[in-house]
Formats: sequence, C-alpha cells, structure tokens
Amino acid sequence: MTTTIAGIALSIFAVCMIGIGIYGTRRTRTVNNFLLGGRKIGPWLSAFSYGTAYFSAVVFVGYAGMHGWNIGLASMWIGVGNALIGCYMAWKLLAVRTRQMTHNLEARTMPEFFASRYENRGMKLFAACIIFIFLVPYAASVYKGLGMLFSAVFPGTPDWVCMALVALLTAICLTLGGYVSSTMTDLIQGFIMIAGVIVMVVAFATRPEVGGFTSIVSKLREVNPTLVDPLGGSSFQFLLFNILLTSVGTWGLPQMVHKFYAIRDEHSIRHATIVSTIFCAVIGCGAYFIGSLSRLFLTATASGTPDIPGSYDAVMPTLLMKVFSGSVVSNIVLSVILLLLLSASMSTLSAIVLTSSSSISVDILKTLRPDISEKRQMITMRSLCVLFVALSFAFACANISFIVNLMSFSWGIVAGSFLGPYVWGLYSKKINRAGAWSGLLSGIVVVGGAIIVISIVSGFAAAKSAAPILGVAAMAVSLIVTPLVSRLFPSAGAVSEDTLQRSFLYIHKK
Repeated sequence: MTTTIAGIALSIFAVCMIGIGIYGTRRTRTVNNFLLGGRKIGPWLSAFSYGTAYFSAVVFVGYAGMHGWNIGLASMWIGVGNALIGCYMAWKLLAVRTRQMTHNLEARTMPEFFASRYENRGMKLFAACIIFIFLVPYAASVYKGLGMLFSAVFPGTPDWVCMALVALLTAICLTLGGYVSSTMTDLIQGFIMIAGVIVMVVAFATRPEVGGFTSIVSKLREVNPTLVDPLGGSSFQFLLFNILLTSVGTWGLPQMVHKFYAIRDEHSIRHATIVSTIFCAVIGCGAYFIGSLSRLFLTATASGTPDIPGSYDAVMPTLLMKVFSGSVVSNIVLSVILLLLLSASMSTLSAIVLTSSSSISVDILKTLRPDISEKRQMITMRSLCVLFVALSFAFACANISFIVNLMSFSWGIVAGSFLGPYVWGLYSKKINRAGAWSGLLSGIVVVGGAIIVISIVSGFAAAKSAAPILGVAAMAVSLIVTPLVSRLFPSAGAVSEDTLQRSFLYIHKK
C-alpha cells in the first residue's frame, strides 16, 4: 500500500513539473528571459525561489539528523540564524542595491557584476571558474539521503533510481522553461515543503515516545541534559560556526544572489522579504526540531552515535519510516514527505545548475567569443544545463571520495571568494580592483592553504571536520582585506568615475 500511494503521488508530481517546464518555454526566447525571467519575477515566486534554493534534502537528512542528534534543541538556532541572517538581513541589505546596480551595469550574473563594477574581464573569468569548479560538484550533495528514504518506501529499488528521477525532472523543467519555470516549480515545491514540515512536527511531537510538546524538554533531559541546553553546552562553538557559515555564507553564493537580479521592483522586494523569512523559519527550525527528537526514538551506541545502519545519514529516514507507516493516512503523509525531500533537492539543484551553466555560456563563452549569436548562446546554455545535471548525477552515483570531500569545502570557498567584493562593491565607491582581487582570492587561499597545513599536521579527516571554521575564516578575511587593500593601494586598479556613477546612480537619487 505504501508503494502504491507513493507511486501515485510521484507520478502526479512529475506530470506537474514537466507541464510547468513546457509552459515556460514561451517565456524563454532570449538569454535575459532564460536567466532572469525578463527581470519581472513577482514577490511570491522570488521569495519561494530563494527559500527552496536555500534548503535541500541535505538539511533534512544530513544536517538535521546529525546536529539534532548531537546538539539537541539548540540545533534550532541554525534555523533561526538562517531565517534572520541568511534570509531577512540578506533581503534587507542586499536586494534593492543588487537589483538596481545590476540593472545599471547590465549584469546578469555575479561574474558579469564583478567585470562591470571593477572594469576587469579577468575577474569575470576567474569568478566563472570558481563557480564551475566548486558548485557543480556541490550540486551532487543535494541527492544525499533521498536514496535511503526512497529505498525504504520502494523496497528493492536501487538508490540511483531516485537520484535519476530528481536529475531528469530538473533537467526537463530547467532546460525547457529556464528561470521562469524554475520559480513556478519552486512555488509549488515550497508549499509542499511547508505542509510536509508542519505535519512532521505535529506527528512527531504527539507520538507516545515524546508525549506532546509540553513533555519534550523533560524527556530529552532524561536522555542527556545537554540536549536541552539553550546554547548547546559543549557544542556551542561548533553551533556558532555552523550558524555563521550557513547564514552569512548565503550572502556570497551566486545562486542565492541571483534571485535579487530578477525580482520585479522594490515594492516586490518588501513583500518577498517577509514571505521568504517566514518560509525559512518554518523549514529551518522545523527540520532541526524534528532532528532533535531523534534521541527519543533511537538508541545510541557506546560511542554516542545512532545505533542504526548508516549512522547519522539514516536518522531521518529511519524516523520517518517508524512514525509514518501502516495506515492509509500515514502512507499519504509519508508520500508528501517524500515529495518534500524531492522538492527540496530539485529546487536547490535547479538554482545551482542555472548558475553553473551561465558561468560557461554567458561569462566565459561570451567573453572569448563576443560575436556569438543569441540563438547559439541559448542552445549552449540549455545544453550545459543538461550536462551539469548529468555530471552532478554521475558524481553522486560514483561517490568519488575527492568529489565528496570537495563538497564539504565548496560553500566556504565560493562564499569566501565572493562575499567581500560583492557586498563592499554594493556599498562603497572606494573599493578598487586591487581590493576586489584580494577578496576574490581569499576563499581559495584561506580554505585551500588551511586544508594543506591541517592535512600535513593532523590528517585530512581533521581538515574535513574543520570545514565550518575554515569557511567562516575565509568569509571574514574576504570582508576585511577587500576594503583594507583598497585603502592601502587607492590607485591600484581605480575604477573610472563613469562606471561608479552608473553603479551608484539609484542610491544617490534615494
């Protein structure tokens, strides 16, 4: 019965996604429309597109399961940080300036923004390479955990079948309809995610193992008092760095910033800020809340890890199968949750793939071949979307250790490279090419250098465990050295007054 209901739900979901992709083809006849939807995307579509790109299945299965198990209720601070810093403050501080400045500079991607704002084509190529090298392998991580739940719902089905479904639907929708279809599917997927999380929170909290919302604290305290420590106890430092990495880091991720380019107007930004913040709060806090209850359902080994095959990655799938199985209603809910994880993966994958494909077709190919036609560029972009989805699927299936390790550092490298030049470039006329280049190099130098040193001294396992700290360090260095180098070397790569006037035209008027 579980398999039948889930199969029907998946079929309906797939038909809807493909239908939206076909509908979007009428609005993606130019590169500008394919990438940005003609810069006419409304507040609800923009808000849900931002939120769904933020949370993939990794958050539900990987992070929520592991951090909820180890830290307890305090892990919900990650969700709070994501909502307030990664979402609300990002929209408030960056959205208006990003939208208007990219309009003034006619920039459609972050590499184009760097090239126009700092009058340097080399920055465009360098930023595009960073995106291609580190975001494409990172895309493979969105499949994580889906296979476990999929195999549990459909016994005997290999993990790769579920990953192939995600890849296929994403490729069809994105290739046909571009950003327009992506935002429309994000809206549907976002409502599925909200419904799924709310049902999960209520269902888990009312289970006999928990005893209702009023019994959660006392029950968790009986297992381990640190699980109800408001600041995470001995895990406070680890918790803080994860909040900073996953919240401030989004300010420098091109697939997130891209949402600000495409939104319709400033009025839409105000509405999108509220909607996306609420969405992120519900999804983020809900996911970590459910993860923190795992200690009431599963036993621990002598070392403190979950006593189940697959360890942390299997926490959430095991809980879901334990709570939602048996009755027709439970199977329907389980199907919705399966769609939740599928939706989270598709939306994040779409955002990453669109950003990655544009880094080649718009930022590199157009730079090397300025005379390329619009039609040829569109064909190339669509082809690259399919190629990058296929690559992420291949990496996920192969489980190549180097690629897996690369994923753990990619967030810090990309955010560390782009954060300083992007944020300071929006706010200060005094930032020059020398300062921007120093910021762009921060991610590679700080994270890459630290990986080498730590690996030599303590081994690569120690370097992987330090990934959140390295990412935060790279972002901090980028934010510091960008204005510092610009101040120390004011004439090194100074930007022309004409470009500065165009960049800050709207801000001066305000």
